[in-house]
Amino acid sequence: MTKMMKAVRIHEFGGPDVLLYEDAPRPAISADDVLVRVHAASINPPDLYLRDGYRALPPQWRPSPAFPLILGTDVSGVIAAVGDNVSQFHLGDAVYAMVRFPQDLMTGSSAYADYVRVPASDLALKPSGIDHIQAAAAPMSLLTAWQFLVELGHDAPNPFQSFPHAPVPLAGKTVLVNGAGGGVGHLAVQLAKWQGAKVIAVASGKHEAVLTDLGADGFIDYTKVAAERVVANADLVLDAVGGAKMERFLSSIKPGGALFLVNPLGFSGHEEADRRKITVSTTQVRSNGKQLADAGRLLDSSVRVVIDSTYALAEAPAAHRRASAGSIQGKIVLVAT
Repeated sequence: MTKMMKAVRIHEFGGPDVLLYEDAPRPAISADDVLVRVHAASINPPDLYLRDGYRALPPQWRPSPAFPLILGTDVSGVIAAVGDNVSQFHLGDAVYAMVRFPQDLMTGSSAYADYVRVPASDLALKPSGIDHIQAAAAPMSLLTAWQFLVELGHDAPNPFQSFPHAPVPLAGKTVLVNGAGGGVGHLAVQLAKWQGAKVIAVASGKHEAVLTDLGADGFIDYTKVAAERVVANADLVLDAVGGAKMERFLSSIKPGGALFLVNPLGFSGHEEADRRKITVSTTQVRSNGKQLADAGRLLDSSVRVVIDSTYALAEAPAAHRRASAGSIQGKIVLVAT
Protein backbone atom coordinates (compact mmCIF):
# COMPACT_ATOMS: atom_id res chain seq x y z
CA MET A 1 0.00 0.00 0.00
CA THR A 2 1.35 3.39 -1.02
CA LYS A 3 2.21 5.69 1.87
CA MET A 4 0.72 9.15 1.55
CA MET A 5 1.69 12.64 2.66
CA LYS A 6 0.52 16.21 2.30
CA ALA A 7 2.00 18.31 -0.51
CA VAL A 8 1.34 21.47 -2.48
CA ARG A 9 0.72 20.42 -6.08
CA ILE A 10 -0.30 22.08 -9.32
CA HIS A 11 -2.50 20.38 -11.92
CA GLU A 12 -2.18 23.22 -14.42
CA PHE A 13 -0.10 26.34 -14.94
CA GLY A 14 -1.41 29.67 -13.70
CA GLY A 15 -1.51 32.11 -10.79
CA PRO A 16 -1.07 31.37 -7.09
CA ASP A 17 -4.52 29.79 -6.81
CA VAL A 18 -3.40 26.74 -8.83
CA LEU A 19 -1.34 25.70 -5.79
CA LEU A 20 -3.39 23.01 -4.02
CA TYR A 21 -2.61 21.53 -0.61
CA GLU A 22 -3.64 17.89 -0.93
CA ASP A 23 -2.75 14.26 -0.44
CA ALA A 24 0.09 12.90 -2.57
CA PRO A 25 2.15 9.69 -2.66
CA ARG A 26 5.22 9.75 -0.45
CA PRO A 27 8.32 9.57 -2.70
CA ALA A 28 10.38 6.41 -3.03
CA ILE A 29 14.16 6.71 -2.87
CA SER A 30 16.99 5.06 -4.79
CA ALA A 31 20.17 3.64 -3.31
CA ASP A 32 21.90 7.05 -3.66
CA ASP A 33 19.11 9.12 -2.07
CA VAL A 34 17.80 9.99 1.33
CA LEU A 35 14.20 10.72 2.28
CA VAL A 36 13.88 13.99 4.21
CA ARG A 37 10.96 14.80 6.47
CA VAL A 38 10.53 18.46 5.57
CA HIS A 39 10.36 21.00 8.38
CA ALA A 40 10.55 24.06 6.10
CA ALA A 41 10.92 24.96 2.42
CA SER A 42 11.68 28.35 0.91
CA ILE A 43 10.35 30.12 -2.17
CA ASN A 44 12.67 31.02 -5.04
CA PRO A 45 12.03 32.75 -8.39
CA PRO A 46 12.11 29.47 -10.40
CA ASP A 47 9.12 28.28 -8.35
CA LEU A 48 7.09 31.27 -9.56
CA TYR A 49 8.25 30.84 -13.15
CA LEU A 50 7.37 27.14 -13.24
CA ARG A 51 3.98 27.67 -11.59
CA ASP A 52 3.24 30.14 -14.40
CA GLY A 53 4.54 27.76 -17.09
CA TYR A 54 7.58 29.91 -17.90
CA ARG A 55 5.37 32.14 -20.03
CA ALA A 56 8.19 34.69 -20.38
CA LEU A 57 10.14 32.15 -22.46
CA PRO A 58 9.62 31.52 -26.18
CA PRO A 59 6.94 28.85 -26.69
CA GLN A 60 9.44 26.23 -27.83
CA TRP A 61 11.33 26.51 -24.53
CA ARG A 62 8.33 26.21 -22.23
CA PRO A 63 7.78 22.99 -20.26
CA SER A 64 5.12 20.45 -21.11
CA PRO A 65 5.32 18.16 -18.08
CA ALA A 66 3.02 15.47 -16.82
CA PHE A 67 0.86 16.94 -14.05
CA PRO A 68 0.54 17.06 -11.11
CA LEU A 69 3.81 18.75 -10.14
CA ILE A 70 5.24 19.63 -6.73
CA LEU A 71 7.27 22.85 -6.81
CA GLY A 72 10.19 23.89 -4.64
CA THR A 73 13.92 23.21 -4.39
CA ASP A 74 15.08 24.43 -0.96
CA VAL A 75 14.44 22.35 2.16
CA SER A 76 15.53 21.79 5.72
CA GLY A 77 14.42 18.79 7.69
CA VAL A 78 15.34 15.47 9.25
CA ILE A 79 16.36 12.27 7.49
CA ALA A 80 13.58 9.67 7.57
CA ALA A 81 15.18 6.98 5.35
CA VAL A 82 18.62 6.36 3.85
CA GLY A 83 19.50 4.64 0.57
CA ASP A 84 21.74 1.56 0.57
CA ASN A 85 24.73 3.39 -0.94
CA VAL A 86 24.60 6.34 1.45
CA SER A 87 27.07 6.18 4.33
CA GLN A 88 27.72 9.82 5.20
CA PHE A 89 24.18 10.55 6.49
CA HIS A 90 22.04 8.72 9.03
CA LEU A 91 18.47 8.46 10.26
CA GLY A 92 17.58 11.48 12.36
CA ASP A 93 20.26 13.81 10.97
CA ALA A 94 19.12 17.40 10.56
CA VAL A 95 19.97 18.39 6.99
CA TYR A 96 19.37 21.03 4.33
CA ALA A 97 19.64 21.06 0.54
CA MET A 98 18.88 22.59 -2.80
CA VAL A 99 17.28 19.58 -4.47
CA ARG A 100 18.17 18.41 -8.01
CA PHE A 101 18.71 21.87 -9.50
CA PRO A 102 18.82 22.67 -12.38
CA GLN A 103 18.01 19.08 -13.37
CA ASP A 104 14.38 19.53 -12.28
CA LEU A 105 14.09 23.14 -13.43
CA MET A 106 11.10 22.38 -15.66
CA THR A 107 9.32 19.84 -13.46
CA GLY A 108 9.91 21.00 -9.89
CA SER A 109 12.05 19.33 -7.25
CA SER A 110 9.09 18.53 -4.95
CA ALA A 111 10.15 20.49 -1.85
CA TYR A 112 6.66 21.83 -1.03
CA ALA A 113 5.73 18.60 0.73
CA ASP A 114 5.96 16.65 3.97
CA TYR A 115 8.68 14.44 2.47
CA VAL A 116 11.16 14.92 -0.37
CA ARG A 117 13.66 12.63 -2.09
CA VAL A 118 17.15 14.16 -2.06
CA PRO A 119 20.31 12.85 -3.75
CA ALA A 120 22.93 12.47 -1.04
CA SER A 121 25.33 14.59 -3.13
CA ASP A 122 22.94 17.58 -2.82
CA LEU A 123 22.72 17.31 0.96
CA ALA A 124 24.58 18.86 3.92
CA LEU A 125 24.12 18.73 7.66
CA LYS A 126 22.09 21.69 8.89
CA PRO A 127 24.26 24.25 10.69
CA SER A 128 23.57 23.71 14.36
CA GLY A 129 23.37 27.42 15.17
CA ILE A 130 20.31 28.10 13.01
CA ASP A 131 16.79 26.69 12.93
CA HIS A 132 15.03 24.90 10.08
CA ILE A 133 13.36 28.09 8.85
CA GLN A 134 16.68 29.88 8.43
CA ALA A 135 18.30 26.77 6.93
CA ALA A 136 15.49 26.28 4.39
CA ALA A 137 15.86 29.92 3.36
CA ALA A 138 19.52 29.54 2.50
CA PRO A 139 20.37 26.93 -0.17
CA MET A 140 19.59 28.43 -3.59
CA SER A 141 20.42 31.99 -2.61
CA LEU A 142 23.54 30.99 -0.68
CA LEU A 143 24.82 28.66 -3.40
CA THR A 144 24.18 31.33 -6.04
CA ALA A 145 26.21 33.90 -4.12
CA TRP A 146 28.89 31.31 -3.30
CA GLN A 147 29.28 30.06 -6.88
CA PHE A 148 29.44 33.62 -8.24
CA LEU A 149 31.78 35.05 -5.61
CA VAL A 150 33.73 32.25 -3.92
CA GLU A 151 33.96 28.97 -5.84
CA LEU A 152 32.15 27.72 -8.94
CA GLY A 153 32.50 24.13 -7.78
CA HIS A 154 31.72 22.25 -11.00
CA ASP A 155 32.85 21.87 -14.61
CA ALA A 156 29.42 21.62 -16.28
CA PRO A 157 29.06 23.62 -19.53
CA ASN A 158 27.87 27.18 -18.98
CA PRO A 159 24.43 27.58 -20.60
CA PHE A 160 24.86 31.35 -20.95
CA GLN A 161 28.39 31.78 -22.33
CA SER A 162 31.20 29.88 -24.01
CA PHE A 163 33.62 30.12 -21.07
CA PRO A 164 33.30 28.98 -17.45
CA HIS A 165 32.44 31.57 -14.84
CA ALA A 166 35.36 32.38 -12.54
CA PRO A 167 35.05 34.26 -9.22
CA VAL A 168 37.60 37.05 -8.73
CA PRO A 169 39.72 37.88 -5.65
CA LEU A 170 37.85 40.40 -3.51
CA ALA A 171 40.23 41.26 -0.65
CA GLY A 172 40.73 45.03 -0.65
CA LYS A 173 38.39 45.50 -3.63
CA THR A 174 35.21 47.56 -3.97
CA VAL A 175 32.08 45.52 -4.73
CA LEU A 176 28.66 46.95 -5.62
CA VAL A 177 25.69 44.61 -5.09
CA ASN A 178 22.51 45.60 -6.93
CA GLY A 179 19.35 44.07 -5.46
CA ALA A 180 21.09 43.80 -2.10
CA GLY A 181 17.86 43.43 -0.13
CA GLY A 182 16.78 40.21 -1.84
CA GLY A 183 17.64 36.58 -1.20
CA VAL A 184 20.85 36.41 -3.24
CA GLY A 185 21.78 40.05 -2.70
CA HIS A 186 21.87 40.15 1.10
CA LEU A 187 23.99 37.00 1.20
CA ALA A 188 26.31 38.33 -1.52
CA VAL A 189 26.89 41.46 0.58
CA GLN A 190 27.98 39.27 3.49
CA LEU A 191 30.16 36.91 1.44
CA ALA A 192 31.95 39.83 -0.20
CA LYS A 193 32.59 41.36 3.25
CA TRP A 194 33.81 37.98 4.53
CA GLN A 195 36.38 37.99 1.70
CA GLY A 196 37.64 41.43 2.68
CA ALA A 197 35.85 43.68 0.20
CA LYS A 198 34.38 47.12 0.67
CA VAL A 199 30.72 46.63 -0.19
CA ILE A 200 28.20 49.14 -1.54
CA ALA A 201 24.63 47.88 -1.32
CA VAL A 202 21.94 49.08 -3.75
CA ALA A 203 18.29 48.60 -2.75
CA SER A 204 15.22 50.60 -1.80
CA GLY A 205 15.38 52.66 1.37
CA LYS A 206 13.46 50.12 3.49
CA HIS A 207 16.49 47.84 3.36
CA GLU A 208 19.14 50.34 4.50
CA ALA A 209 19.11 49.48 8.21
CA VAL A 210 19.33 45.70 7.78
CA LEU A 211 22.03 45.91 5.09
CA THR A 212 24.11 48.25 7.22
CA ASP A 213 23.69 45.80 10.07
CA LEU A 214 24.87 42.99 7.77
CA GLY A 215 28.09 44.89 7.07
CA ALA A 216 27.52 47.05 3.99
CA ASP A 217 30.02 49.94 3.95
CA GLY A 218 27.80 52.12 1.80
CA PHE A 219 24.13 52.19 0.78
CA ILE A 220 22.42 53.64 -2.28
CA ASP A 221 18.63 54.03 -2.38
CA TYR A 222 17.93 53.46 -6.07
CA THR A 223 14.55 55.16 -5.77
CA LYS A 224 16.38 58.42 -5.06
CA VAL A 225 19.57 58.19 -7.12
CA ALA A 226 20.88 55.86 -9.82
CA ALA A 227 23.88 53.89 -8.59
CA GLU A 228 25.75 54.39 -11.88
CA ARG A 229 25.65 58.15 -11.32
CA VAL A 230 27.47 58.04 -8.01
CA VAL A 231 29.79 55.01 -8.27
CA ALA A 232 32.66 55.01 -10.74
CA ASN A 233 35.40 52.97 -9.10
CA ALA A 234 33.98 49.50 -8.43
CA ASP A 235 36.15 46.47 -9.08
CA LEU A 236 33.07 44.26 -9.32
CA VAL A 237 29.36 44.82 -9.75
CA LEU A 238 27.10 41.87 -8.92
CA ASP A 239 23.64 42.50 -10.37
CA ALA A 240 21.13 40.24 -8.63
CA VAL A 241 18.12 41.91 -10.29
CA GLY A 242 18.40 41.58 -14.08
CA GLY A 243 15.89 43.12 -16.46
CA ALA A 244 16.38 46.08 -18.76
CA LYS A 245 19.55 48.16 -19.07
CA MET A 246 21.95 46.05 -17.02
CA GLU A 247 24.73 47.56 -19.17
CA ARG A 248 24.28 50.84 -17.26
CA PHE A 249 26.57 49.45 -14.56
CA LEU A 250 29.56 49.32 -16.93
CA SER A 251 30.24 53.00 -16.24
CA SER A 252 30.59 52.19 -12.53
CA ILE A 253 33.39 49.64 -13.03
CA LYS A 254 37.15 50.24 -13.32
CA PRO A 255 38.96 49.02 -16.44
CA GLY A 256 39.95 45.43 -15.72
CA GLY A 257 36.97 44.97 -13.43
CA ALA A 258 34.00 42.66 -13.77
CA LEU A 259 30.21 42.66 -14.06
CA PHE A 260 28.54 39.49 -12.79
CA LEU A 261 24.92 38.96 -13.87
CA VAL A 262 22.70 36.61 -11.88
CA ASN A 263 19.90 37.01 -14.46
CA PRO A 264 21.73 37.74 -17.74
CA LEU A 265 18.91 37.53 -20.27
CA GLY A 266 18.57 40.87 -22.04
CA PHE A 267 22.09 42.17 -21.45
CA SER A 268 23.27 44.04 -24.55
CA GLY A 269 26.51 45.68 -23.46
CA HIS A 270 29.17 43.18 -24.55
CA GLU A 271 30.79 45.52 -27.09
CA GLU A 272 30.97 48.36 -24.58
CA ALA A 273 32.37 45.97 -21.97
CA ASP A 274 35.11 44.92 -24.40
CA ARG A 275 36.00 48.56 -25.04
CA ARG A 276 36.21 49.22 -21.30
CA LYS A 277 38.16 45.96 -20.71
CA ILE A 278 35.48 44.71 -18.32
CA THR A 279 34.71 41.02 -17.94
CA VAL A 280 31.01 40.19 -18.10
CA SER A 281 30.16 36.76 -16.72
CA THR A 282 27.29 34.65 -15.43
CA THR A 283 26.55 31.06 -14.50
CA GLN A 284 23.72 28.69 -13.60
CA VAL A 285 23.55 27.77 -9.93
CA ARG A 286 23.85 24.04 -9.31
CA SER A 287 23.10 21.79 -6.35
CA ASN A 288 26.24 21.03 -4.36
CA GLY A 289 26.18 19.45 -0.92
CA LYS A 290 29.88 20.02 -0.26
CA GLN A 291 29.55 23.75 -0.91
CA LEU A 292 26.50 23.90 1.35
CA ALA A 293 28.57 22.27 4.08
CA ASP A 294 31.39 24.78 3.56
CA ALA A 295 29.08 27.80 3.42
CA GLY A 296 27.07 26.43 6.33
CA ARG A 297 30.01 27.04 8.64
CA LEU A 298 29.51 30.75 7.98
CA LEU A 299 25.81 30.47 8.83
CA ASP A 300 26.95 29.35 12.27
CA SER A 301 29.07 32.47 12.68
CA SER A 302 29.41 35.46 10.35
CA VAL A 303 26.59 35.18 7.79
CA ARG A 304 22.90 35.66 8.59
CA VAL A 305 19.86 34.68 6.51
CA VAL A 306 17.14 37.34 6.64
CA ILE A 307 13.55 36.06 6.72
CA ASP A 308 10.93 38.23 5.01
CA SER A 309 7.93 36.18 6.18
CA THR A 310 6.76 32.66 6.96
CA TYR A 311 3.60 30.77 5.95
CA ALA A 312 2.23 27.34 6.69
CA LEU A 313 2.69 24.89 3.82
CA ALA A 314 -1.07 24.97 3.25
CA GLU A 315 -0.81 28.74 2.75
CA ALA A 316 1.45 28.44 -0.31
CA PRO A 317 -0.90 30.54 -2.50
CA ALA A 318 -0.59 33.47 -0.07
CA ALA A 319 3.18 33.01 0.06
CA HIS A 320 3.39 33.14 -3.73
CA ARG A 321 1.26 36.28 -3.76
CA ARG A 322 3.70 37.83 -1.29
CA ALA A 323 6.63 36.80 -3.49
CA SER A 324 5.01 38.37 -6.55
CA ALA A 325 4.32 41.63 -4.70
CA GLY A 326 8.02 42.52 -4.73
CA SER A 327 10.23 44.46 -2.30
CA ILE A 328 11.11 41.21 -0.52
CA GLN A 329 13.61 41.50 2.32
CA GLY A 330 15.49 38.23 2.38
CA LYS A 331 13.47 35.05 1.92
CA ILE A 332 9.91 33.73 2.20
CA VAL A 333 9.60 30.35 3.93
CA LEU A 334 6.89 27.68 4.04
CA VAL A 335 6.68 25.79 7.33
CA ALA A 336 5.50 22.17 7.31
CA THR A 337 3.30 20.86 10.12
